[in-house]
Amino acid sequence: MPSLYSRRSALVLAAALLTVPAAAQQPPPTQPPAPPQAQPPAAQAPAQAPIAGYQPLAIKMPAPSTDASFAAFRKQLADVAKRKDRNALAKLVVSQGFFWESESGDKADKKKPAVTNLEQALGGFSGANAQGWEVLAQAAEDPTIEPLPDHAGVMCGPAGPEIDGQAFEALVKQTGTEPGDWAFPVAPDLEVRGAGEPNAPVVEKLGQHLIRVLADPPPANAPQTAPTFIRIVTPSGKTGFVAIEAISPIGFDQLCYIKDASGWKIAGFSAEE
Repeated sequence: MPSLYSRRSALVLAAALLTVPAAAQQPPPTQPPAPPQAQPPAAQAPAQAPIAGYQPLAIKMPAPSTDASFAAFRKQLADVAKRKDRNALAKLVVSQGFFWESESGDKADKKKPAVTNLEQALGGFSGANAQGWEVLAQAAEDPTIEPLPDHAGVMCGPAGPEIDGQAFEALVKQTGTEPGDWAFPVAPDLEVRGAGEPNAPVVEKLGQHLIRVLADPPPANAPQTAPTFIRIVTPSGKTGFVAIEAISPIGFDQLCYIKDASGWKIAGFSAEE
């Protein structure tokens, strides 16, 4: 299911793996270092919960929208993203009330055009590192949407899976983990490999349930490139590797839409920070 799921996975899960020790980022000294000075004790990261088996918590993936007008809108959006047509995109965005929801509140600048706020939210439409058109293309491929709380009539996608909240809370408590240690497969039959390589043997396949992710620090001499695999714990307690793009954190970014008399429009962006 190509979508913002995989984009969010790559951004969040890969970031957890790319923590470079401060010493490795410093150039070699050109003169003898000064005598060390007393420093306050550094805050230590919380210890990782022991690796152990767990009861699989089933999830239910969302069903595609059956609204034919939304399918037509997605086709329009895909065409605009392919052509990288900013003027055409502006016509697919609300003229008033665009929002950019985040943990710190609405980040949209109401003095700027909605399409400008959208561009900033998605990571830009021009430049070497711009991600905006790719994100829109991914969003156009995903047929799932769900209501956004406290925003009447607004639907956001991709929709998240159905998860039993109480059962999830119990799972986190029983395993001594944190909610952020868990992810879900974006497609059935998730392949678990014996090593973090695309050609490594498949040692197990997992169903539609939550999966514990291990954010291992990289080796000291690891190249500073985004990893493509991440280590996980299977329900049986074994460890293995899965492709980062094949799983998603429980929280992820969503593109939001609203339907009025003229059809569907992009209404905002909901960021999981």
